[in-house]
Amino acid sequence: MIFKSLMECVNFLEREGELVRITLPMDPDLEMAEVHNRVFQAGGPAVLFEKVKGTPFPALSNLFGTRERALKILEPQLEKVTALVNLKSMPGEMFKSPVKSARALMNALHALPLKRSSGPVMQSRCSIKDLPMIRCWPDDGGAFIYLPQVFSRDPAGPLKKAVPGILSHSNLGMYRIQLSGNDYVMNREVGVHYQLHRGIGNHHARALELNIPLPVSIFVGGPPAHTLAAVMPLPEGMPEVAFAGVLAGRSFRYSAREDGIISLDSDFCITGKIYPGKTKPEGPFGDHLGYYSLTHEFPFMEVERVYHRKDAIWPFTVVGRPPREDSVLGGLIHEITASAIPDTIAGVTAIHAVDAAGVHPLLFATALERYVPFENKKPRELLTHANAILGTGQLSLAKYLIIASHNDSPNIDIHDEMGFIMHVLERIDFQCDLHFHTCTTMDTLDYSSQGLNQGSKVVFVCAGDKRRELLRYIPSQVAMAVKAPFSHPRLAAPGIMVIQGPPFESYSRAPKEMNELTNSSLYPGAMEGLPLVVVVDDSHAAAQDFSTFLWTAFSRSNPSHDIYGMESFTHFKHWGCRGSLVIDARIKPFHAPPLVQDTEIVRRVNKLGERGGPLYGFI
Repeated sequence: MIFKSLMECVNFLEREGELVRITLPMDPDLEMAEVHNRVFQAGGPAVLFEKVKGTPFPALSNLFGTRERALKILEPQLEKVTALVNLKSMPGEMFKSPVKSARALMNALHALPLKRSSGPVMQSRCSIKDLPMIRCWPDDGGAFIYLPQVFSRDPAGPLKKAVPGILSHSNLGMYRIQLSGNDYVMNREVGVHYQLHRGIGNHHARALELNIPLPVSIFVGGPPAHTLAAVMPLPEGMPEVAFAGVLAGRSFRYSAREDGIISLDSDFCITGKIYPGKTKPEGPFGDHLGYYSLTHEFPFMEVERVYHRKDAIWPFTVVGRPPREDSVLGGLIHEITASAIPDTIAGVTAIHAVDAAGVHPLLFATALERYVPFENKKPRELLTHANAILGTGQLSLAKYLIIASHNDSPNIDIHDEMGFIMHVLERIDFQCDLHFHTCTTMDTLDYSSQGLNQGSKVVFVCAGDKRRELLRYIPSQVAMAVKAPFSHPRLAAPGIMVIQGPPFESYSRAPKEMNELTNSSLYPGAMEGLPLVVVVDDSHAAAQDFSTFLWTAFSRSNPSHDIYGMESFTHFKHWGCRGSLVIDARIKPFHAPPLVQDTEIVRRVNKLGERGGPLYGFI
């Protein structure tokens, strides 16, 4: 659909029976987030909170809460965008479907932003304190903007020569914005959290080099397509505002004023500047890995103005352990970009960032293996592809990259997470197919290492025929060989055993514990069918479903420190093992705490779902 505003989208959803209004006054501190959580988990509608305590503005959540609703909102523009991507990746499509291709090319005209002197968002102004102060998790450091579209430009870019200027060296991204709490001065300062490699990070670095302030604009709301554009992993040099116009079916409208760039169709626009050398503590924040991001020094923006429409609606979501609403957006992004993968990274046939593991900790890939003769199937070219993947945009955040030969199984479904891991475990040789990157950067949000942005990566590669059959049970002799302080072995999936270990104390003690566990003399030959062992704090919880296993195993381990193996060895600086691989996924003392809901808030929201309550039948 083509929407000029978020209000138009709300009205559309209400006509479609995809919206529930809550007319009771609702508390933005935890209560609204819990309502969102419950409605999302039930596959329910978008929720419009008409009366939000402490603010005159209504708030909207769960807009993209189901794939079906997201498609209603974004189609048919989503199809046209996908067609444009296909044209770039597979030019032959133009001749197969000339009419469809012509429509896609016509839609590309919306990529050109339109500059105007004024627009709806400039109708009114307010202060930061007037905005909905939404806090989602009990230990969050304050209120945040949960669906911000943060706009910045390279301060050294040739803006005056660009036509139009907004397209030149610009970035529209979804970065964390803290509105209150900590040491921020209300109405004058908001926190800005970004990852080092992201677009605004590059712009800020350039501003620091020049010792000048960086103008920043924060858009909230507007056509829903603008929200998706802000999270799209676009190639360097492709402006998100151009993509936003194409996806919305309506050119991005903006005004360039003294205080910054203003998105005229947005519901709110906050303008200001980030000044050199100024930082303040930001966080904690309940993040999409399912843990809190802790408090760290980050830049902050000095606010100049807050604009808003007369009928402004404040959209928000709740992030936390997947699946969440952002998982739906991630699925749409995959659909749009899937055909572009081979064009972006030659030889790579498919990529899947595993949502259940927190997205960035675990990445699956398939690629062509052409370096070696057919009779000597070993991964060689796969390593070249792995390096290319780890050097590409947000894919560089991957901590565990598991890459398999496309040649071995061209029809393998990389999104069948258990099936893909089983395919790899049947073939991988842990003596030579593990490749570590130590003392490197890690996702800012990942606390499995002891230092911010510091950690390690590991690449699992496999090619060739099956080496082993995976066991679908734990042999009694294996279970009996598990001795204290380890206990309760369970099968998480064929070939994967989880074992409950003692509480983690330190990295001086852990190797001794793991050496006792991996002593191959304790185990019979049946361990060949259990090539992966994961040590956890609660084996029952970790094995209850495969999504929980993935989250536990890969979000709580740092490869260089937490991978061990039976009959391990180091040969010319290459580490490997002849027996099963062991990952220590116990919680460490330095890990960020997992997200836990407030029981009183849960009880309060339960009442809203009782007969006669506004959420009866929805939760």
